[in-house]
Amino acid sequence: MTKENLAIVAHKNSIANAAAGNKEKWLALFDPDAVVHDPVGPSAHDPEGKGSRGIAEIADFWDRMIGPGNLTIIPHKRIPCGDKVAAVIMTAANNIGGIKTYIEMVGVYEVNDTGKLTSLNIYWDVEALDEQLRAQGVA
Repeated sequence: MTKENLAIVAHKNSIANAAAGNKEKWLALFDPDAVVHDPVGPSAHDPEGKGSRGIAEIADFWDRMIGPGNLTIIPHKRIPCGDKVAAVIMTAANNIGGIKTYIEMVGVYEVNDTGKLTSLNIYWDVEALDEQLRAQGVA
């Protein structure tokens, strides 16, 4: 029996806990020194594009972005490579001011030898989300 890639396990657990709204279990997936970039690069919630570093900042990221979203996350493909996995996913936020948004994303999940996430980089089109929000009168 082939041992499952630890990065794939972390990805599956990450999206399951995010969709379930389970902050504590989601945070437990991260190494204490982990960094999250979601999205990678500058955005409204991270103007300098520095990401969220360490559990306290990642918990704050949850409170601002994941917790309020009532997310539906659908993985389409996982491509493992060593201690990383690139995942192509569709995310629907079902609770932003009573509207829905849909964004295609590519997430790169990197783990250490114990399976804890050390880096989570999510690539998505910030402008595409802004367009959806504007079209619904939110932005």
